[in-house]
Amino acid sequence: MNGEKDPGRIGNAVGAARDGKWIVAVTVMLPTLIEIIDTSVANVSLDHIRGSLSSGIDEAAWVLTSYLVSNAIIIPMTGWLARTFGRKRYLTFSVLLFTAASFLCGSSTSLGMLVFFRVLQGIGGGALQPISQAILLETFPPQEHGMAMAIFGVGAMFGPIAGPLMGGYITDTLSWRWIFYVNIPFGLLAVFMISMFIKDPPYMKRQFGEKVDRWGIALLAVWVGCLQIMLDKGQREDWFHSTFILVLFAVVVLALLLFVIVELFLAENPVVDLRAFRNISFTSGNAVMFIAFFNLLGSIVLLPLYAQLLLGYTATLAGLVLSPGGVATLLTMPLVGRFIGRHNPKYPLALGVLVCAFSTWDMSNFSLGADFNALLWPRIYLGFGMGLLFIPLTTLTLSSIPKPQMGNATGIYNLLRNLGGSIGVSFATTMFARRAQVHQSYLVEHMTPLDSAFRSAVAKGQALLPSRGIPDAVAGNATLARLYREVVRQATMMGFNDAFYILSVLMACVLPMLLLLRRPAHQAPPVVGH
Repeated sequence: MNGEKDPGRIGNAVGAARDGKWIVAVTVMLPTLIEIIDTSVANVSLDHIRGSLSSGIDEAAWVLTSYLVSNAIIIPMTGWLARTFGRKRYLTFSVLLFTAASFLCGSSTSLGMLVFFRVLQGIGGGALQPISQAILLETFPPQEHGMAMAIFGVGAMFGPIAGPLMGGYITDTLSWRWIFYVNIPFGLLAVFMISMFIKDPPYMKRQFGEKVDRWGIALLAVWVGCLQIMLDKGQREDWFHSTFILVLFAVVVLALLLFVIVELFLAENPVVDLRAFRNISFTSGNAVMFIAFFNLLGSIVLLPLYAQLLLGYTATLAGLVLSPGGVATLLTMPLVGRFIGRHNPKYPLALGVLVCAFSTWDMSNFSLGADFNALLWPRIYLGFGMGLLFIPLTTLTLSSIPKPQMGNATGIYNLLRNLGGSIGVSFATTMFARRAQVHQSYLVEHMTPLDSAFRSAVAKGQALLPSRGIPDAVAGNATLARLYREVVRQATMMGFNDAFYILSVLMACVLPMLLLLRRPAHQAPPVVGH
């Protein structure tokens, strides 16, 4: 009958749609994964790169910084660029640029060439995360947004785990150039899959004649670029005691203020639509994600430092302390994605915040006698907490955003997530260094002949050292040197404890903000009486 629907045809259509969304998910996650890996793959190869290109350690660090700066500038512009050029066209161009720049990075013959091509690679890679996130949220129905973000989250968390391991293995077995060459086949495969399986919705087709927001682009590049450089160089330059850092800070504040004014009041087609912050769930979610990555990256940069500086761990052993936490995150995310499809995402989100705060507090109780398990379990708790937190927070933050604004929203969200991590690293290392100095100054006050415990320790050392082959004439100075080294170790330990404790308090302080997050419309509780 013409008026009847064929159940078989309907079933085939539903099956095709179901299969199609998974093909789209694989397509957009492939370039995203290689881009995320590339943010950390060069870390362990810097010494090889420095030696090969005859550069200093500070100069070689620009191989990392140049990529992060250009990446951070592009991320918030992604929504505007996708609207202006068409999302599929812009995504294809970004993957091609990333792939070509990877080849040029591997072929570089000087540090200047490598840094320049890393900038190009960052420009190409910056769009991949927000565009992939936007496509996943549009492709999966609202009730499956949790699972879509679980897919994205697995990629986002797998990259930092796999990057250093891949970089180290490839550098040791082949050469540092192959950490870039390996991107080429995956990039070409991604371009092919994008051409086959990605389609632009009507509102993401190329828009002709749209006025370019030149001032917005320029101001965005200035304040984000200067902020990243300031964060990278701050601790080394002694922060605001340095004229260089003061100038950068002034430029950041002025450029950011002008950027907000231009984007809100003057730009006809703003490169970053800040009106998205009128959505209370979006604003609150961005703030929580900023602090979550502030806590995550701040703590996992301190943990291997503590293991190596105070416990004598090798780089490999320190890496083994970190890796199980990433595995815990990967195992937790798919389960949480399924859970929030039927239940309130705020429940696992609140639990995730508490677990993250607890894990960092647990790290603040480390001692000089901690064994491997004492380091391992807090990192696993942190990984478990991030697995509980990432999916529901992303879903609550972005699910209420209209589809035409999704690219702009994911760009802002990813920028603030990255900035949270960058600022967290700078804050944690600075707090550790400053608090260690404070504790050392307090402990040194007791290294005086007027202190009975100090006199007793010196006397024991002077009596003991000659029996170990140290002449009486130098036993006194040797004892003082040993006591001072122990003071430095104790002060350093207390510096780590203080930094971890501050991170845990900041993480716990975001709990009240969860009340401002709204459940997705498809999960809203039914109205009584209807």
